[in-house]
Order: sequence, then C-alpha cells, then structure tokens
Amino acid sequence: MKALVLEGINQPIEIRNIDQPNVEKDFSLVTVKTAGLNHRDLWITKGQYAGLKFPIVLGSDVCGLHLNNRVIINPAFFWGENLNAQSKEFEILGLPRNGSLAEFVSVPTSSIYQAPNHLTDEQAAAIPLAGLTAFRALVTKTKPRKGEKILITGIGGGVALFVLQFAIALGLEVYVNSSSDEKIQKAISIGAKGGVNYTSLDWDKKLLEMCSGVDIIVDGAAGSDFNKLVKVCNPAARICIYGGTQGLIGNLMPQQIFWKQISIFGSTMGNDQEFRDMLDVINTYKIVPIVDFVYAFEDVNLALLRMSQGDQFGKIIIKIAE
Repeated sequence: MKALVLEGINQPIEIRNIDQPNVEKDFSLVTVKTAGLNHRDLWITKGQYAGLKFPIVLGSDVCGLHLNNRVIINPAFFWGENLNAQSKEFEILGLPRNGSLAEFVSVPTSSIYQAPNHLTDEQAAAIPLAGLTAFRALVTKTKPRKGEKILITGIGGGVALFVLQFAIALGLEVYVNSSSDEKIQKAISIGAKGGVNYTSLDWDKKLLEMCSGVDIIVDGAAGSDFNKLVKVCNPAARICIYGGTQGLIGNLMPQQIFWKQISIFGSTMGNDQEFRDMLDVINTYKIVPIVDFVYAFEDVNLALLRMSQGDQFGKIIIKIAE
C-alpha cells in the first residue's frame, strides 16, 4: 500500500510502498479517505515526543470506509477500566503503531464509529483527536453550566476551536485569546463574545474590563502567563490544562488559587464513553468542524510547514483517496 513514512527526526516525510498492516485479533482494516494532522505529528517529526520509533506512519485522525460504511476512529486505544485516567497500556494511533497517513490502517474494531452524516469526509476527519481532547477538558473536567463565562487560550488550533464550538452549543459566554487579531475576529464571527491579544502585557486587565472575570478556562499553553489566567478567574473557577506549548509555569501565587477556591485540572485525550458523548453533541447540534486547509497526499510536508508556522485556523487535512 501507499503510505507517508517518517524515517527519522527532522527528516521530510516520504511516499513509500509498504505492506498492508497486519490485522490482529479484535482489530479491523479501515480504508482511509482523509486524515487529519495534529501538533502531535509535528512534535514527533522534531523528536519532541516520548516513545519515538522509526520508520513510522504518523496520523491519528481518520475518515474512511469499513464494511462499506463511512466511519471515523477513536484514536485513544486501550484506555482501561478507570474512566478517570488512562491505563499503562494506553496508546494513541500514529505512534507506536502506524497511523492514518496511508491507504489502510488497522485499528481496534471497538474504536470504529459511524461518521456524522452532516459532515464531509474532510470535516469528519477533523474530529477525533482534537474533538475528544476538547470534550473531556471542557465537559468532563470543568462541568460547565449554561450562562457561565469561559476563556479559551490560543484560539485557532484544533482543540481550542472544538472547545469554542462545544461551549457555544452548551450555552456558555465565550472569550478567547491569541497572538493574532485576525484569529480573534474569526472566533468572534463564529460566536465568541470577545477576545484579547496575549502579546499585550496587560491582556489580563483588558479581559477583566471586557467580562469582569471568567468561570472556566481551557488552556493548552501554560508557560509564564499562567499566573494571568488565575488573575482573571472568578471565585470557584475551574482551569483545565490539556497542553503546555509555552513551557513551565512560573511566578504562580498559591494564595490567589486557594483564596479564590480555584480548581486546576489536567486532561489528555479521553475514554470511549466520552468519544460517544462527543459524537452525540456533534450530531445533536449539527456542529461542523472548522477545516483550515486540505492538502494532497504528496504535499504532507507543506502541511506540516503550515502547522509549524502557526498560520492555521482550524484543522489541516490530508486527502488520502477519493
């Protein structure tokens, strides 16, 4: 089969002819039509991810065909019985086993779900990793209530945009931040109430003037600005961290956390029930994932370059087959 193969760190991904994947017990073969890219794929190419192995076929997101049905895949394999945290056997499609940037992919049969009928192949392929991460972070962890105010950091990425769409569907008042005024305006056009540019030193004060504080924050950055997130929290606010693109958290005053009764959660991916619940929300509210750009199979390195430059607003999709 034709596949996009990464041979090593900082190497371009190349088209290769490789054997079709073995189909283990309780696994099924899925014909891939479209595949979504995630920052996970980019970090692996740069060697900034645990458990590296080469050669590897990247890709965690799939829209494809199984038994003549159009399907998507939950890329979080072997979560385990404890719904609160993943098991030691947990893995994500695309490392350590080959992923979706190929004509075929082998996945646990229990991880196969009907693709939403109101979505195109490209839109459906945008859902799995980012949608599941967003749903657990927002719904499971922070338990939002209609009318609450939420700040979503780093708007434009796949997870942040799913949080935005889920939050709007659930009746929250949404605010965002970004280093791009253009991305803030796009978020407002989708339904956000307002936003601030975090390159401004006093962005936290501007946000407080805008909304008088927030009840929920979903953050994928962490870093030195995390203390400002605490400052914009209302009493009893909940912060959920799903990523750390800005690095270590520093200068954090514990007094602000305990005096405000703030809860801070960590979250990654999600379990099978959360994937089903997420699809129910997408189908009920007819949510359409935001696709930034669709690249041809042979242009995967251009797609990764776009992701590395931070230009995207929404998911980057690779067309595998018609």
